[in-house]
Amino acid sequence: MLRERLSHLLKREQTKMNKTLTIKNLTVEVEGKPILKNLSLEIKPGEVHAIMGPNGSGKSTLAYVLAGHPKYTVTSGEIFYGEKNILALKPHERAKEGLFLAFQYPQEIQGVGFAHALYMMTKAQRNLTPKEFQAELKQAVQTLHQDTSFTQRQLNVGFSGGEKKKAEVLQLLLLKPSLAILDETDSGLDHDALELIGKTINQLRTPIFSSLIITHYPKLLQYLKPDVVHILVNGTIVASGKHELIEKIESQGYNWIKQ
Repeated sequence: MLRERLSHLLKREQTKMNKTLTIKNLTVEVEGKPILKNLSLEIKPGEVHAIMGPNGSGKSTLAYVLAGHPKYTVTSGEIFYGEKNILALKPHERAKEGLFLAFQYPQEIQGVGFAHALYMMTKAQRNLTPKEFQAELKQAVQTLHQDTSFTQRQLNVGFSGGEKKKAEVLQLLLLKPSLAILDETDSGLDHDALELIGKTINQLRTPIFSSLIITHYPKLLQYLKPDVVHILVNGTIVASGKHELIEKIESQGYNWIKQ
């Protein structure tokens, strides 16, 4: 009986960790205007998918809908993460399920210490002692080639564009989500920062970690090497494939899609 009970608990824990993101026939509006149209997508545990496309195609809308932003209205379709219907969950409940969103434009928050915010976010996700948190924070900061003073400032206040993106990746390293949604994390980065962040995120890949990378540009994907690339145009995925799609976009842009 004990062996059966332990086997059952182990299977339940594996099910909790090995969760597939399933989006079916998703249609989303903003103030009555359709942005995403009948979009379907599946990301299995361990997979990294990239979504590329021209401006205004709906890439960031998809990221915000997954995170639970109230501005966006889902008019049809469904989104499941494992067995959970995340459309029925509030943003903090989605975070508890393992979803993480790195913002395209991280907000400055006056009066909130960055280190304190990191500790509170991490503590809400994982049961860490302050000593354990400080050890992980030190290692994560070193991974991003930052000085420890980086976390002693107010959250994103006075940060350069590159520092804001590194702050997002620092949160990713500490929170250890099972599904990371990266909304144009590469925008505004110089070559060295782009390579560092790309390689850092790539080190997170495990059989139970998955990621959706949203980007305009192919350079970040040189380091992350996604398993699947999708092209989003006018709210619809018009093509999916492997690295050959990245090469085609790099050489021809998106004009070949619109023809």
